[in-house]
Amino acid sequence: MSPSVKRPALFGIVNVTEDSFSDGGRFLETAAALEHARALAAGGADVIDLGAAASNVDAKPVSAAEEIRRIGPLIAALKAGGTPVSVDSFLPEVQRFAIARDVEFLNDIQGFPDISLYPELAAAGCKLVVMHAVQGRGRAQRLNLSAGEVWDRVGAFFTGRIAALEGAGVALERIIIDPGMGFFLSSRPEASLAVLARLGELKRTFGVPVLVSVSRKSFLCAITGRSSAAGLGAATLAAELYAAEQGADYIRTHDPGALSDALRVAAVLRAAATRRHRHPSLSRNPRVKTGEGRVGEGV
Repeated sequence: MSPSVKRPALFGIVNVTEDSFSDGGRFLETAAALEHARALAAGGADVIDLGAAASNVDAKPVSAAEEIRRIGPLIAALKAGGTPVSVDSFLPEVQRFAIARDVEFLNDIQGFPDISLYPELAAAGCKLVVMHAVQGRGRAQRLNLSAGEVWDRVGAFFTGRIAALEGAGVALERIIIDPGMGFFLSSRPEASLAVLARLGELKRTFGVPVLVSVSRKSFLCAITGRSSAAGLGAATLAAELYAAEQGADYIRTHDPGALSDALRVAAVLRAAATRRHRHPSLSRNPRVKTGEGRVGEGV
């Protein structure tokens, strides 16, 4: 990493769901979800991202009323404790509920397509994570698109969506873009790799912060040969560190503690490398003295 890399803010994922691809059912109960959220915050998460409906290709739909039932108590408890909250939902009713409770972030995998909500978004104080998903509306799908096709779609999507939100009165300073990863881009892993490699270009083009969520994504299974998300801890961390190096401002992750530690070590190593340039390098003296001052020899 270059010396100028800054630490991204970390979103700790809390899936209050039955069928999330890596931890569905583990935190469906309020007490378990709250305990997990607090542990993530203590371990390094700057924001807790609450999702009450899975968005993977095999997930079942969840009603707005049920999403609200699942996340309502968690929002109240976390905000009472001073923990910033993000709500991950594409349902306008859930987004209105979250706005009314002064959450710090709304995270929409559809990128806020409902223009009827725009006046409320403009009046709200939260930041908006505008995510690109190649399928448009709904959950992820298995679409076999090339890296070039995906990149063109990402650019066109953000061009149109940012203009629409700004035109409705949403300040550019409140917008964060997320290009999507895994099946949100393509069933081909090279699409995710290509977007990761061009994060800096995204930032320069649109002039807003970028959020990346590679944690336990399908393209990492394709690269490593792992058959399930459970074994993707090391692969996730490698991809997250690369995203940070490419300029990601926010990283959404299942394990903020591991990523926080890795970022801290990387920062210390960069600082040590910078200091090294201020000191003389080691040199090897080709002329070695032999016979002077050796033990057992006379003077």
